[in-house]
This record gives sequence, structure tokens and C-alpha cells, in this order.
Amino acid sequence: MKAEEIKLKPTISWLQGAAMTIGAVLGSGVFVLPVAAALLAGPASLVSWLLMGLLAIPLAMTLGSLASAYPDAGGIAAYARRAFGPAAGTITGWLFLGTVPIGGPITALIGANYLGSFLSLTPLEINLLAAIMLFLALFFNYRGIELSGAVQVGVIATIALILSAAVLAALPQVDLKSFTPLAPQGWWPVGVAMTRLFWAFVGWEMIVHLAEEFKNPGRDIPISLGVSIGIINLLYLSLAFVTIGTQAYLGPDSTAALVKMVAGGWGPWAGVVTAVLGVIVCYGTIHTYVAGFSRLVYAQARQGDFPVFFAKLHPRFQVPHRVMLVLFPIFVIVLALNYWLQFDIGFLMQWPSTIFIALYIIGMGAAFKLLPAKGYGRWYAIISLVMCLGVYLFTGWVGLYPLVLGLIGWFSYRRDK
Repeated sequence: MKAEEIKLKPTISWLQGAAMTIGAVLGSGVFVLPVAAALLAGPASLVSWLLMGLLAIPLAMTLGSLASAYPDAGGIAAYARRAFGPAAGTITGWLFLGTVPIGGPITALIGANYLGSFLSLTPLEINLLAAIMLFLALFFNYRGIELSGAVQVGVIATIALILSAAVLAALPQVDLKSFTPLAPQGWWPVGVAMTRLFWAFVGWEMIVHLAEEFKNPGRDIPISLGVSIGIINLLYLSLAFVTIGTQAYLGPDSTAALVKMVAGGWGPWAGVVTAVLGVIVCYGTIHTYVAGFSRLVYAQARQGDFPVFFAKLHPRFQVPHRVMLVLFPIFVIVLALNYWLQFDIGFLMQWPSTIFIALYIIGMGAAFKLLPAKGYGRWYAIISLVMCLGVYLFTGWVGLYPLVLGLIGWFSYRRDK
């Protein structure tokens, strides 16, 4: 069968789409960012969360409009191709190669470290646990999008249940006096906190790679994104509220704020809850990113930008299985390097994060050109483009990473022509 004749099977419902989206966006930031923002801006960090949540709406809605109008597994790379030509599509595809192969193991290590701290695991055991998380994500995605979507619904339901229970456990400890003064450091830190919180709202782009597999993309993608935005903002604001109200962010052990809050309601079970939640939240992110990334590589190979070897679906499960088979040894290599060289995870996180900001800039530029002049689509794209450009200025020298990958993509395009 020729690569261009291959079609992905449309089986995703709006519920599964919402679960996949929430899993991509709701990452390990739920543990550290409420504390980091509160330390920067005090109680006024609630304003930072609210504003970032509002700014995420046009970003997500723009991507949703593109996915509904142009359902293509290539996602932002496909939109860049439509808007700016084949060279832009190839370059954007190469940018994606700098995300999941590195970001997947990083996310798995973050989750494994939560459980590792509770169980006093050795570095080798933590890396093995991370490998198991990555293997499970690849396994469930390999077995088809129906099973993958069903698993993600269960994962997200569990995350929402545990986080809601944690908030309820902390509510009796909230003291309204903790919210005064509202802005002890002034209002400038509110803006600085927003740049940090951007990382809590990365992941919307993964839904567009699954657009071809929605049963009714024009209807279901906007519903999936709308539900996702509502749930994510509610969970983030609730956690930020109790973190400030209980003053759990203050003191020498502020990194364990969630444990301290839950301990007030559940006692010794707090550590167990946090450890399990850490693994589940990080797994949810990996699960969706593997699904989206495999479709991106498949679509780029189908287009001719990547080796045709990847432009083939599994005859039974109808998924880009070859991408997943190649991903696993890459994941193992990254984990092995981390074990031997003891990388700083915070430093590693900057690299794929910077790529995502660059991808959003490209995506919003493409949206401005592709979406109709009438309606709110272009205004959403402009707002999101300005926001992403502003955040990119804070990436420092790591901001050169997307430029390097982009140049490699450019040379690849010129060589093939």
C-alpha cells in the first residue's frame, strides 16, 4: 500500500479527546508551580493563575479551530506547510523531534522520583521505574487509539479525583488572613510569575495530531478543548488557593507543600497519596505525548519529509507502530545517559519547553494566515502570538536550540530538493 493511501481510523470521542488533552497539559507542574508562584508574588499569584488560564483560552481555541478546519495528523507542521510552504512544514517537523524523545524520559523521571522519594529507591531503581512508565505508554498506544483513549480516561479520572480530594482535605486548614496583604512584593512579580506558569499550560498542540482520528472533528475537538480548559483551570486555581490559604508554601520544606496540606486531613497517608499521584500525573502526560508525536512523525513521513519507513500503520491496530518501536530504544538511551551522567532535570526541561514555545509561535502565525478574517479566530491567534513571543524572550541562550534544529530542517529540505 502506498504511503499516501494510508488513513488513520476515526474512533476518538470528545470524552477521550478531553482526557488526552488534559493528560498532555496537566503535568508535574501541579506539584511545584503553586509554590513557586506564591513565593514570587504572594497571595496575588492567584491573579497570575487566573490570567494565564484566561490567556490559554485563545491559544487552545486557535489550535482547535485549525484542527477542526484542517484535520491532519501533521498538526502545526501541516498548518505551517499550508500557510508558508513546504520548507516551513519540514522545518516545523524537525522542531518536533526535539520534544518528546527528550521530554518523555524527563517527565517519567519526575514521576519516578516522587515514588522514589517515598520508597527510598536507589537511582537505578528510579530509572527502571521511569523505563516502565515509558514502556506502558508505548504499549497502550501501540495497541490502538481506542484502548489508548480508554486508558487515558481512567488515568485522568483518577488524577482529578485525587487532586480534588487533596484540595478538600486542605480546605479546613485555610485561613483567610493568609491572603493579606494581597501583593506584599508589589504587582510586578505577578507578571514574572505568569512567565513561570506558562509551562503549566503547554500541551494543547498534541490534540491537533489526533484530529484525523476524531469521529467528528468539527464538533468534538472544540468540545474536548472546552472541557479541558475548564477542568484544568479549576484544578490549578483550587490548588493555588489552598496552597496560599494554608501557607504551605512558606518554610524550609515548601517543595513538599502538597504533602503537608494532605497530611492535615489524611495524616500518614499523605506521602502515599502524593507519591502515587506524582506517577499517575506524569504518566498521563507521557501517554498523550507519545500518541501525538507518533502521528506527527507518521504524517511527516507520509508527506515525504521523514523516511518513508515511518509512513506505515500497523495492519491490525492502525497506529504508527514503527515510530513507537524506534522511540523505546531512544528513551532507554536518554535514561541511561541520565543515570551515568546525573543530569539536572530542571536544566533538561528547558530544552523541550523552548521548542514548544517556538512551535506555538509558528502555529499562531499559520492560524492568522489560514483562519477566515471574519470571526474571532484571527484575534485569538494575534493574542496568543504576542503572548508566546513575550515568553520566548525569557528563554535565554536555550532559545538558540529551536534555531539550530530549524537550520537542520532547512538543510534537510534543501538536500531533498
